[in-house]
Parts: sequence; C-alpha cells; structure tokens
Amino acid sequence: MSVRFIYGRAGSGKSHFCFQDIKRRIDEGCDGSLILLVPEDFSFQAEKDLLRYVGERGLLKAKVLSFKRMAYSVFNEVGGLTKQHMNSAGKAMIIYKIMDEVKRDLKVFSKAVSMQGFVDTMADIITELKIYNVNPEILADTTEKIEEKPLKDKLHDIGLIYSKFDEVISENYIDSDDDLILLAQKLDKSSMFNGAEIWIDGFSLFNPQQYMIIEKLLNNAKRVNITLCTDITGKDKDVFSSIDGIEKRIINIARDNNISIDEPVSFKREVPYKFRNNRELGHLEKNLLSFPYDIYEDKTRNISIFKAMNKYTEVENTARDIVRLTRDEGIRYSDIAVVTRDTSGYEYLIEAIFTEYGIPYFLDRRREISSSPIIILALSAIEILSKNWSYESVFKYLKTGLVGIPIEDIDLLENYALSSGIKGKRWTVDEDWKYWPRGAASEEDKDTLDKINEIRRRVTGPILELQDNLNKSKNVKQMTKSLFEFLCAIGLPERVEGMIYEFKDRGDFGLAGEYSGVWNTLIEVLDQAVEVLGEDNFSVSDFVKILSIGFGEYNMGLIPPSVDQVMFGGIERIKSHNVSALYILGVNDGVFPSPAEDEGILSDSDRQSLKSLGIELAPDTREKIFNEQFLIYTTFTRTEDYLYVSYPIADHEGRAMRPSILISRFKKIFKNISEHSDIIKEDTNEEVLNLITSPTPTFNELISAVRLNRDGDLVNTMWKDVYSWYMKDDIWRHRCERALSGINYKNEAKRISKDKINDIYGKQLCFSISRLERYSACPFAYFVQYGLKAKERDIYEFTPPDVGSFIHTILDRFSTYLDENNLTWREVDSSWCNDVISDIVDKTVEEEAGSILSSSARYRYLKNRLKRVITRAVYLIALHIKRGGFNPAGHEVSFEDGGKYPPISINLPSGENIKLIGRIDRVDTLETEDEIYVRVVDYKTGNKSFDLSDIYNGLELQLLVYLDAILEYASKNSKKPVLPGGILYFRIDDPMIKTNGEIKDEEIENEIMKSLKMKGLLLSDVKVIREMDKDIDGYSIIIPAMIKADGGLGSSSSVADEEKFDALRKHVKDVTIKLCEDMLKGNIMISPYKNKDRTPCSFCTYKAICRFDVSIKENTYRIIRNKSKDEIWETITENTSAKEEK
Repeated sequence: MSVRFIYGRAGSGKSHFCFQDIKRRIDEGCDGSLILLVPEDFSFQAEKDLLRYVGERGLLKAKVLSFKRMAYSVFNEVGGLTKQHMNSAGKAMIIYKIMDEVKRDLKVFSKAVSMQGFVDTMADIITELKIYNVNPEILADTTEKIEEKPLKDKLHDIGLIYSKFDEVISENYIDSDDDLILLAQKLDKSSMFNGAEIWIDGFSLFNPQQYMIIEKLLNNAKRVNITLCTDITGKDKDVFSSIDGIEKRIINIARDNNISIDEPVSFKREVPYKFRNNRELGHLEKNLLSFPYDIYEDKTRNISIFKAMNKYTEVENTARDIVRLTRDEGIRYSDIAVVTRDTSGYEYLIEAIFTEYGIPYFLDRRREISSSPIIILALSAIEILSKNWSYESVFKYLKTGLVGIPIEDIDLLENYALSSGIKGKRWTVDEDWKYWPRGAASEEDKDTLDKINEIRRRVTGPILELQDNLNKSKNVKQMTKSLFEFLCAIGLPERVEGMIYEFKDRGDFGLAGEYSGVWNTLIEVLDQAVEVLGEDNFSVSDFVKILSIGFGEYNMGLIPPSVDQVMFGGIERIKSHNVSALYILGVNDGVFPSPAEDEGILSDSDRQSLKSLGIELAPDTREKIFNEQFLIYTTFTRTEDYLYVSYPIADHEGRAMRPSILISRFKKIFKNISEHSDIIKEDTNEEVLNLITSPTPTFNELISAVRLNRDGDLVNTMWKDVYSWYMKDDIWRHRCERALSGINYKNEAKRISKDKINDIYGKQLCFSISRLERYSACPFAYFVQYGLKAKERDIYEFTPPDVGSFIHTILDRFSTYLDENNLTWREVDSSWCNDVISDIVDKTVEEEAGSILSSSARYRYLKNRLKRVITRAVYLIALHIKRGGFNPAGHEVSFEDGGKYPPISINLPSGENIKLIGRIDRVDTLETEDEIYVRVVDYKTGNKSFDLSDIYNGLELQLLVYLDAILEYASKNSKKPVLPGGILYFRIDDPMIKTNGEIKDEEIENEIMKSLKMKGLLLSDVKVIREMDKDIDGYSIIIPAMIKADGGLGSSSSVADEEKFDALRKHVKDVTIKLCEDMLKGNIMISPYKNKDRTPCSFCTYKAICRFDVSIKENTYRIIRNKSKDEIWETITENTSAKEEK
C-alpha cells in the first residue's frame, strides 16, 4: 500500500502519463484491477481517452470511475441499495414541510421560510454540512459553545431544521448527500479495490467525504496515484494554493495510516508537453499569472483578442472565425469550444447566429424543466383551482398546446373572457354564458356564443373532475393520484408520445430527448411526493407549492445528438473537453474573473468562527478568489492550438462595458498580440473576404452593402462578384431579387382614390370634430381607426376613457334632473348633492347589464370613489356659477340633426360640403342690457392644460369650433350682439391638498378650488371677467385671470380681445377646411407631429401597423415648434387681414 504524487503544470502530460501507466500495467499482465478515478463531468471524456490508449481488450482490465459511480458499484457488490434513495426533489419537499411546521420556533428565519428560493438555500446548507461531516449532534454541541448571538441564533434555526430532516430520512430513506459516507462504511466489506492500482486525475478540490474515501482506498489498494496540477518549484504559489492544500492533507492521511509515500513523478519541462509545438500558448501558461513575467516579442498567430461593438457582433465574429478554421485549417467542429462566464447572456445569440452560419453546436448546460409546457400544464391545472379560476392560470394551462384544444378555439375563448370579465365562479356556472360585451347579440353572435360555451365545457369538464377528486383526497398520495388520472384523462401521455415520434421523424432528436426526459421527470417527482409525503395532508395551494419546489430541483442535461459539434458552455465545464481551438467570450470586468458571490446565510466571519471551533465548511470568499485564479489558469491553458479572447464594449442596451484585467495582462505579456475590432469597419478586400463565409450571413452582408451604395456610400467592388454568385444560383436568385426590391421600400402610405374615399367615409360627408383633431395629429392613424375601423380586442376593464365617459353621463343626468325639477345650479348644496349623485350613479350602474362597476369589490370601491369625485365636481360647478353672473344655457349641447344646434356646415373650395357633428359639455351665457356673452366649458378628467399653440396648429379645435357655431347661430336669432365670453376646460378630480399644520375648512375649500382652477382663454373685458368671478381680488381661484389694483388685467391672465377672438375663430375655420380637404383628397400619410418630447406615437395603438421608423429617410416627424403667444396672435391677425384684403 502506497501513494504516489504526479506533479506538473497544466499541459505537462500528467493525464497522458496516467493513461500510459495504465497501458504499461495491462501489458505487464498485472493481477489487480486498474481504476482511473475522475470527476463526474470528466468521466465520459476519460472513457473515450482510455479506449484510445488501451483498446477494447484493455477495458476488460481497466475502468473509469467517479466517486458517484464507485458508490453504486460498491453498493451492488456488498449491499446498500435496500433503502429508497431520496433525490433533491424529495429532499426539498421534506424541507418545505419541516420549515412550515417549525417556523414559529425559528429565531432568525421565521419570515424567510415563506420567501421563494429559501427552501433551496436551506437544502444547500444542509448538503454542505453533510459533505463536511457535520451531523446534527455536532452542530448542536457547537451551537452551545458559540457566544455571538446572531450566529448562535442562525445555528439554532439551521440545527432545528437539520435535525428534523435527519429524523425523517433516517427511517426509510438514503439522502443522496450521504452516499459517500455510506460508501466509506461499505468499502471495508468490498474486495473490489483490494490489490488494485488507482490513478486519481483531474481534481482541483476534494471535500471531507472524498478524503474519507481516499483514506479507505489507500488502505485497500496496492498503490494510489494522484495527479496534482502545481509547480514543484514553488512558482505561482497563489495560483496553486488549493492544490498545495490537497497534497498536505493526503500526506497527513498517509502518515496517520502508515501508508508509504513513493517517489513522486515530476514534469519540470521548460515548455509543457502539450505546448511543445506552440510557443505562444507555452509562454501564456508560464506567464499568465506569474510575477515577474517574461514578454513575448513576436507577433502572435495562435492567440488573438477581439474587441466587439456588442455581444451580437462578438458572437458573429466568433462564428466567422470558426467557419474559417474548419474551412482553411481543417479543424473539426468537435475540436472547438466556445465558453463564457455569462452563459445566459450568450446562449440565445449562439443559437441564432451559429444556426445562421450553419455551424453545428451543442449547448453544454443543464436546463430547468419548470419552463417546459408539460410541467406548466400540470402545475397550472392545480393553480386554476387554488387561484379560483384566475385568467392567468386558465390561459397558462390552455396555451401549453397540450390540452387537445385548437389554438383558434382558445383564442376565441380568450377574447370572450377578456371582453366579458370572465373569472372565478363564472367559469363553472351550470347555465350557458349569455352576456354579449357589445350590446344585444345578433343571430351570428348567438352562434358564436354557442361555440364559446361548447369550448368552455371542454375546458372546464376535466378540471372540475380534478377538483372533485382533490376535495375527496385525504393525503398527498391521493392528491397525486388524482393529478395523474387528470393528466391521463386529457390524453397527455399519448400526446407527448406522439410529439416525441414527430420530433424524431423530422430529425430533431434534441427536442425529442427533452420532452421524453421532462415526462419521466414529472412521473419521478410525483413518485417522490408520494414516497416522502404520501400520508401527509395539504391544501391545494400548498400541494402546488410542493410540486413546484420538486420540479425546481431538476435540471436536465442533454446528450449531444451528434459527434461533430462545437461545444458551448460555462468556463467551469471546459475541463472535461480536449480542444484544439478555444473561444472565450465576454472577458469583461465584473464577468471574468467572476466577482465575489453573496456569502449566503453563513458569512465569512461565521465560517471563521466555526473553523476556530473545529467545524470546517466550504471555502470562504478569500479561498474562492484563489480558486477563481486557478480556474483562470486552467481555462486559458485548455486549448492545444488556438486561443481567441473577446469582449464587447457595450451591452444590449448600449451601456458601456469595461474589458477585464485579463485583457491588459495579455497585452503586457504579448507585446505584439494579434488584436482586431469591428468598432470601425474598413472596406478593404481583406475585411470583405472575412465577411464572406456561409451563404445566409454573406447574403445579409450583401444586402447591407447594396443599401449603403443606394444611400450614396462607396462600397468595395468585390460585392459585385458576390452578387453575381447569388444571381447564378437558382435558389438564391429569387431571394436576392425580393430582398433588393425591399431596398427601395419607403414605408409610405399612398393617397387613396376618390372612389375609395367615398366607399370608406360614405357620400354623406359627416365628421366629428374630435376625429378631425385625430387626423391633424396623424393622418395614417386616423385612416386606420376610422377608415379601416381597426380596434384592439375588448378587455373587461374600466380604462381612463371609460371613467371620463361615465362621469360625463352622470353630470348630464344630474343636469337633466335639475331641469326636470325646475331647479338651478345656484340652488345646489353639498348634502343634497351627495344623495342625488349617489342615487344617479347607482341607477346608472343597475341599468347596464353586466356593468363592470358591480362586478367585484374592487370596482364597487371605484364606484364609491367616483361618487365622491363627481359630487366634488358638481359642488364646484355650483360654486363657480354662484360666484358669477353666467348661467348654464345647456348641457351636453349637441350639434347634429335633431340636436339643439344643427350640424356645423363647412363649404370646401372643391364645392363639397362637410357637416361637422359633436357635443359640448356645457354652454353658459351672460346677458347684459346691450350684449350677450357666450362661454363654452369642456369637462376633463385628466390634467388638461390650455395651449394656444395647439389651437394654432390644429391639434385642439373643439372649443373654438363650437363657440364659433354657437355665436353664428345665436347672432342670427338675437337682436343683441352675441360676443365670445371664453373657452374653458373644467378639471374633474378629488385632489389631495398639502398643508403645513391644521387649516380651516374654508381654507381647504379654497385650496381645492385653486388646484382645480379652470384653464382656457377669456375675453379681455374686466366687466365680463368679474361676471365670471365676482369675488376676484388679485388672482382668481376659479378662472385664469388676474385683476390688478388699478382695475386692469394682469399680464398672467389668459385673455384675448374681441378682434383676436374673431381672428382665432377664422384661423380655426381655415385649419378645419384644410384638414377636410386633405382628408377627402385621400391623404393618409404616416406623418405624426412632434412637439419637443410630445408625439401621438407615444400612446398610439397602431404603431405595429404603420411601423414608423425614423431611420427610414421618408419617415420623419412633422415638427411643431412652440411659438410665443405674441407671435401666434401676430401671425393669425396678419393672415386674417391678408385674406380680407383679397
């Protein structure tokens, strides 16, 4: 019995020596077994290498084991498999149950137990304690010795959960974390390693359980050989510090057991064996983390750095270089690896770009199965019941594509559910749904409703049966059985099996393996739930949580579907692959080297305290930093021929990213390192040739070049040859012609012919003024909304426009109530107002079948809040009227046939006549001895401001158009002159008032009135202003006016004299005529306005249709620049005067 160390730096030939030594022992005809012990991830590659060295016959004598494989081999020989093995899913389920039971006894983690992910955190710490041979008794003894209260309380909580967990599993199960402990016990009974020779290779760390196994092997085997990646001369101690710890530990074990230590094997070559033909990589291995270091003077050919504009171009450059290597250097895809510390940030780019370049690849990662449609279906079916048929859970279940209902039927059902507010018990009522969201249902609508009800029954039938079975279930075993029977009832096993065959038929073996694996995992988790919690009783919601925790423990690794593929994965997984070319992506600061991780529930100081008491746990942050250095060293020395290091200077959002310190290190030790970048592109023959790789990406580059040429840029003539190649190919010619035709695409909407205009808008040209404002904002949006009548799907919700419409309806009904009861606004008081408004709101809601305001407690609360807001508005309107001389002359005043006023008639220069219709919320009048003054008031639920510039530019027309029409009509029917009094926006709200200390009720009312002060434009006549606010003293709190001490109007007043009002009215008429002319000429241009940061595109629902893109030359905003009031008045007055002179 002896131990022998095999020393050497990376690439020195340690593994080669092990394989040769095994081969030599086979050739000598040794009697004992020959075992190569390697890490689990390396076992597959090690078997391939061993086969290559010793041949098929040699495998009868030698074999590859990992610690896990060794355990199962020994258990099969001497026993140990009688108890049920518990996997991580079962472990997590038990920990969840235990934490729920003991949460009241926890001192630190009582609140954390309900947090998502804490089960995993606790499972990890229990695993760590087991690996480091700390049982509940040792932990309890150590807790007693601890004096620091925070750590003592943490250990109390951990110990409580750990001991309960240990009690549960000790009766019937074996925790997979205990396999090596059991192996250490069973090795004494095993003869498998008696007289054997063992080579331990590829390890950079051992945990205490593994040291126990090694100690047993030393006592049974003839010789144990252990490779250590280190420098025997003592150079780079920081890099190899963890390896030195291994050596010391094993030497101590050997001495404690009287095991002889044989003469070590040392590889001290100046250049490691692996890099004997590659000076650059040999220099890198020697100097990467060495101080002092040597400088490599020559230009590098096998090592290069690429600085990318972003991750996309970084991966694209990698793909081009892989194509070059395989094409020009004859390297196989399987000899190439692409690795990164940020796999999640690169994997989707790798999938997309490598597919485009025709590069076969394998993502060497374990995938979470919780996002698989199979798992989502199983969980969401129970969530439907635990969440009372919520919209999200129902359609998450249906959209898995595995329930056997066509997607068209699901869409129909979803649209109805959204528009009708279907949720909760409405899904399960016995009678058919009869509500139609858009009023009375037609015969066609009734047929649609019948189909919707039939789909609903197909959806709810199996789930209601599941609900009945779960309600009858008394424990987890019965609940699990009910779930499995439900899955069978909806035909899931057969459907999954059919999909697997379909995937195989089309050659997608990866997806076939994934679905097969997920289904098996589903069954395994259900089995584990029955095994570990079978007799326990849980609610449906807790049952969902338990299954979710179980599924969350599974990560599925896939077998490469073919041999010749580029491997992509995390940096830590590269050690299991021998590669000729290595690409390391994302070498950025904060990414690689990896920053220090979160310390977890046991901090570094906690671990140091435990270590001082003899409890050694996993490495702390300081040790992890040294381990990271060793990982850097092994990563950069993994390749045999080529090394490519790259980093982006910006992320996907354009934020700057700094290169890693490793980049500067490379530049120091390689004076003339090959460095490339795509930040500044050069149009040289060499650069163009680099872009010519595979047909698809080269085609994309060709189209970009043609686009640049069209825009007037000079492009390399080599693209003409590329173009000729595509045009000669029958398949590519058609694609090329189609793509080039798109080069001239302008994203413009052509004018519509007069005939089509008549078909769309009708021969009786009648428009609302609000529609004209929409047309002014963007002609194309108007065309899509009112011409094509496109609309979003109905959703059963109370949107801001719905709130506005509801409030307008209530105010109109209140005004009608006053008229019917011969009451005026001046007679309204607050207490009476409260009762009337409440009654009107309740009646309005009752009259509307299926009203959303009575559908739930949330909306009933909103209804009550709206009562308060409307009551406040009514009372404020009454106060405004009481403080002035203007009286309401009409409410919801309509301009239409049969309305108070006729439609507004507009004669166009073309001879066509347009009728404008609409309604204004309120019209007030003031009659004096000599004149009649009219003001129009528009109610707004939003914080609407008045901007003269918007009126000037045709974006706000309603108030002026209505005022003009009323003045014209009234002037014809009145003996007195009828003059404009003003146009005003009245804000409806129940504002919050900020105060310093307590204030009186009267002051509160004044503050509310100030915050809700009307905005608009008034006639600059002090007498009229005072008739709007008789209490005005300085600044008015109800209108936008201020009267100075001398009796004149202040400069802050929003006023205009009669002449300006007339000019503004004429200007608005001209704008209206111009808009109507453009509309009837078929102008539907994609031409949204832009005023500073304001544009209708911000809230437009048709952006996906117009695809307005400022990068397209023809897509530009119609810029509206703000003018001062004086400039606007001057322009309007001049234009009006010029027209009158003509």
